[in-house]
Amino acid sequence: MGKTSFMRADASLAVYREGQGLPVVFQHGLGADEAQVAQNVPTSADIHRLTLECRGHGASSLGSARPFSIHMFAEDVLAAATEYGFDRFVVGGISMGAAIALHLAHHHPDRVAGLVLVRPAWIFEASPDNLEPGRAVAALIRSHPVAEARERFIASEIGRRIASEAPDNFSSLLGYFERPDAFDFASVLGDIAADGPGVSKADTAAIKVPTLVIGNEQDAIHPLSCALTLAETVPGARYIEVTAKTADKARHFAEIQGAITDFLASSSIRSLFRS
Repeated sequence: MGKTSFMRADASLAVYREGQGLPVVFQHGLGADEAQVAQNVPTSADIHRLTLECRGHGASSLGSARPFSIHMFAEDVLAAATEYGFDRFVVGGISMGAAIALHLAHHHPDRVAGLVLVRPAWIFEASPDNLEPGRAVAALIRSHPVAEARERFIASEIGRRIASEAPDNFSSLLGYFERPDAFDFASVLGDIAADGPGVSKADTAAIKVPTLVIGNEQDAIHPLSCALTLAETVPGARYIEVTAKTADKARHFAEIQGAITDFLASSSIRSLFRS
């Protein structure tokens, strides 16, 4: 248990496992790491959680494969799940992690027993408008010294709008400029923000596993409309709206953990793993 390393070609990827019981694979958002997952997923003796830090995130290296994509990250996650004996599991994630989870639920339905989508930023299309701030940050970092790029973003129309509408998002976006690997990570940020989950509306409507979708207001990067659309499209999906991080961060995480706890304890999930 704890942290180990997993090789995929020339990429060294960090894998975190904790607990015993229901197999749950849960992924972080773009620019985040396992610590973000730990904030959102309840610690339970009944859950065996695996989280892979995606290429360029946390303790994982970039590797040489390009471009970065949600498909690439999803295949890395599936390979790690296989390596560590997660044959069939509940898959979930936050933001980019939700896109990875949706990708796996459609493309590998034999492996996925349940689906948790927290603050999704993608619906069905690649390069959604709500991720334009991420693409703008990546372009600025690639074309200017980091300090100058940061000031240009703050002064831009996009930067001013996000700062006004969604301060929590604005803080996260500024964090990209403060990374010690800002220039290298800009390739990850730009590629992923321009990508999509590779799952159509029809594909999503054909998902047959128990599904939980969690969204909140006051979030320009993860619009409530994304969560609502996915909840309306996946048959029988359970939808929970939680307090926005901007309004009350502690309550936000507590409500997400509570919703995930209830979902994972439900008979619709537990019955799938009874021998």
